[in-house]
Amino acid sequence: MKPKSSPHSGATSHAPRNTGPSQRQLRVAEEIRHILAGIFLRTEFHDAELAKVHLTISEVRMSPDLKHAAVFVSLLGGRDVTPLLPALKRVSPFLRSQIAPKIALRVTPDLKFLPDQALEEATRINRLLHAPEVARDLGAGVSSQPSETGLVDGNT
Repeated sequence: MKPKSSPHSGATSHAPRNTGPSQRQLRVAEEIRHILAGIFLRTEFHDAELAKVHLTISEVRMSPDLKHAAVFVSLLGGRDVTPLLPALKRVSPFLRSQIAPKIALRVTPDLKFLPDQALEEATRINRLLHAPEVARDLGAGVSSQPSETGLVDGNT
């Protein structure tokens, strides 16, 4: 007769959980963002394409093994940063050499520069929410005026 397996018998299987980045990933990403922001503020690199631009490092996302960093950049003034991505790739080894002594990691992560699309996406969503079709659909369902009971009409 086989013994029943209980959830506490030690033979439990751990299903992978999609819980997002770990605290260590978040901490390392923020440290790298801070270091890169300082470097770009002082323009410590000698690349003709990057000499006169003001970049903003909006976010850094680390891989789980901390060997790769996705660096989201944008230009001050909302201009397109895509033409500068090849120049950022060229200065990536220099940036890694500047990060290495300032961060306590066994391996300095590879940097991959990506355009930050967050502002454009937020603008697009805002435009959609204020479109006449959406306003009509939102207005047809429930009135936003409180009733005498203090509840919004339609929720009684």
